[in-house]
Amino acid sequence: MSSLDVVPDHSGVFGVSHLDVPVADLERAAHFYFAALGFAKRRSGAGWIDLDASSISIRLLAVSSGERRATLRVQVAAPDVALRAVVVAGGRQLYEPMRTPDHELVATAHDLDSNTITLWRALSEDEYDHVPELPTALEWTPDAITLMKSLLLAVPAIFRGLARRKVVRVVEELVAGGRISEHDVVRGYILASAKVTRSRLRAPLTRHGFDPDAFRAEFEAE
Repeated sequence: MSSLDVVPDHSGVFGVSHLDVPVADLERAAHFYFAALGFAKRRSGAGWIDLDASSISIRLLAVSSGERRATLRVQVAAPDVALRAVVVAGGRQLYEPMRTPDHELVATAHDLDSNTITLWRALSEDEYDHVPELPTALEWTPDAITLMKSLLLAVPAIFRGLARRKVVRVVEELVAGGRISEHDVVRGYILASAKVTRSRLRAPLTRHGFDPDAFRAEFEAE
């Protein structure tokens, strides 16, 4: 048996409490992080100040100039706005917001002590340069795949990934054999939604040339 197969006792581990950030001037650095990112001072001691960074605490440590720098990855609503705030507070822009292959929008700056601040947010599906593939296990006709991808665009982007997996699963559970058709897609699309919200599906189905009344059984199914 490998040592990796033995589950260690982690009952005494409570998680990461702080991220240490080396700085030359504690009060100056604390003011920068409050002005740039809204990180408020929590407590302090000899040679350190703790900041509340919401998901974790940042401990500013007074060190010599030769100390190795830190990198902070900060999730924000708008990287361009956050980058401007960092620069106004005295930081230095390294890279303006750019899209990454991991579907993120990322901007990078230095704080007053050359620690790196990466400002990022995840892109919504509406911002992708492609439509994600369907997680299919069975054979679908090309028209069925096109229809499914188009119908899913009516779902808010934040919920679309979950909806994609659920609707595909329901559609494939409906089909005993053969290729999945557009008719199967419409049935699964309706049945995958809660009955109380199915009326919202009538408009997208009509836009795609389907008569919702022809699927009365699916709309009324429990």
